[in-house]
Amino acid sequence: GKKETVPPVKQMAQKFGLTVLQPASVKDPSFLEVLGTARPDLVVVAAFGQILPKAVLDFPPLGCLNIHPSLLPAYRGAAPINWSIIRGEKQTGVTIMLMDEGMDSGDILTQEQTPIGRMETYGELHDRLALQGAALLVRTIDQVVSGAARRQKQDPSRATFAPRLNRETGRIRWRHSAGDIVNLIRGLNPSPAAYALLEGRDLKIFTAAAGPGSPQEPPGFVAAATPEGLPVAASDGYVVLKEVQLAGKKRMPVFDFLRGFTMRPGILLE
Repeated sequence: GKKETVPPVKQMAQKFGLTVLQPASVKDPSFLEVLGTARPDLVVVAAFGQILPKAVLDFPPLGCLNIHPSLLPAYRGAAPINWSIIRGEKQTGVTIMLMDEGMDSGDILTQEQTPIGRMETYGELHDRLALQGAALLVRTIDQVVSGAARRQKQDPSRATFAPRLNRETGRIRWRHSAGDIVNLIRGLNPSPAAYALLEGRDLKIFTAAAGPGSPQEPPGFVAAATPEGLPVAASDGYVVLKEVQLAGKKRMPVFDFLRGFTMRPGILLE
């Protein structure tokens, strides 16, 4: 069977002797009863997949804070870091907000911006925002406790959304521009990873760059097979694949991939 993994937050809490609850649903009456006994002054939510019901939101006198890795009201939803890269944003940030019953629609307490690196991946940006957000959260909690926090309502007319990722999100459409395809690859690296079909098998693509030239081949056709990369035709140029993983194989540089797979110019990635 599958081995059960203990979340890092739980590991840290147990190290410090803190109580850990893992309710299947925050609407469970037994969880609400425990919450009532604990009488928390403040609730902090981070990367939690459930929307808190009004009964929980109204409970702590200082409110429920949520840390969200975007500059709200931009990129409300489940996958803000991925979508900010996929859509080619040059900057993002972290927001600490007071939760309400909507999805990421509560009043903003603090925000901090950060640029997105030209070739930064989802994994790299995720880890950077986690550190930035943790520091901002600590400062914001101090403001809330001291009464110095200032609330700012979100402008719903400026809201954009970052829907949950699915398999179709990662499917590369070679008729798009090379820049857009590279952004998709960056925004899904390392997980779930952008992909195309190579002779009916998933080829995950982790690293790529936009290459020069005007393609003579239709979109999706491989123009050459070199150890430096595989140039694939897009609508306005080439996407040079640098790091890939064929279904059933390990993730590897194209140089190693070509030693085990004969990639002929003119082969189609679908």
